[in-house]
Amino acid sequence: MVSIKRLKRIRERREKRVRSKIFGTEARPRLSVFRSSRYIYVQAIADDVGKTLAQASTLDKEFKGNLIGLKKVEAAREVGKLMAKNLLSKGIKEAIFDRGRFLYHGRVKSLAEGVRETGLKL
Repeated sequence: MVSIKRLKRIRERREKRVRSKIFGTEARPRLSVFRSSRYIYVQAIADDVGKTLAQASTLDKEFKGNLIGLKKVEAAREVGKLMAKNLLSKGIKEAIFDRGRFLYHGRVKSLAEGVRETGLKL
């Protein structure tokens, strides 16, 4: 069995490895994903100016009643669609996807697909 400290160190290493290869700008922000056991969060970050341009999560007011009865994967897809709409309304058409320490499957993959469905290029 893997100890908690070792697991945390492995996750941190994976996150650094992924983050070292991507950098967001105002024209093409980095979509950073965080997934907890209940919720999923995404934010668009312009690393060149150190600014968050937009954010969306399953805790947003738009989703209060709409997420009842949806599975977590379906909710993540809706969050991706909302994020893409927010960025498209600000005139941003491209972004870089930062999965962080999370593997690209399940809710993280569903969120990325929701962003692409709405018309944002990843």
